[in-house]
Amino acid sequence: MKRIWMGIVRICGWKYNIPECGTRPELQHCVIAVAPHTSIDDFFLGACCLWKLGINFRIFIKKEFFNKFTRVILDKLAIPVDRGNRSNGLVAQAVKYFNENDDFALVVTPEGTRKAVKRWKRGFYEIAVEAKVPIVLAYVDYGKKTMGVGPTFYPTGDFSADLPKIMDFYKDITPRHKEGYNKECPND
Repeated sequence: MKRIWMGIVRICGWKYNIPECGTRPELQHCVIAVAPHTSIDDFFLGACCLWKLGINFRIFIKKEFFNKFTRVILDKLAIPVDRGNRSNGLVAQAVKYFNENDDFALVVTPEGTRKAVKRWKRGFYEIAVEAKVPIVLAYVDYGKKTMGVGPTFYPTGDFSADLPKIMDFYKDITPRHKEGYNKECPND
């Protein structure tokens, strides 16, 4: 399945902007924040990029995507999330994964949905702080047909001060659906 997806991506003219294998050891144990997230295509493109990197990763996906047809594929890639339950213990669950695995990257879309949002969710940041891992900024840029890995961000624990710095990286990234991305999200 990986080869099929990666072949389709290559045929469609997409390029990767990723580091040489082994040059970014933090990629083996981090939260990977992917933005902007406005299309289901982001999942397929992002998965190809991460496979190309050769890292062990899992993605949070809403539990509704898991059914008898998709479970075979998603069980190997994803952790189901109950988005309707604010006390779902997601941060603790993710921190547990990090504590039990030295070779584990968690992929999170800070927006939490493909629609425009008023503010990014804090979970990706809280997971990184509590697990004591960096946040690697990743993207899918539809304007340049490029997907890749940007800088590594070490959270200070001050979400309000750090989020504008994180979001600044994404200011020139073109989403698939521009109306689905709010570049001016407040962070309160």
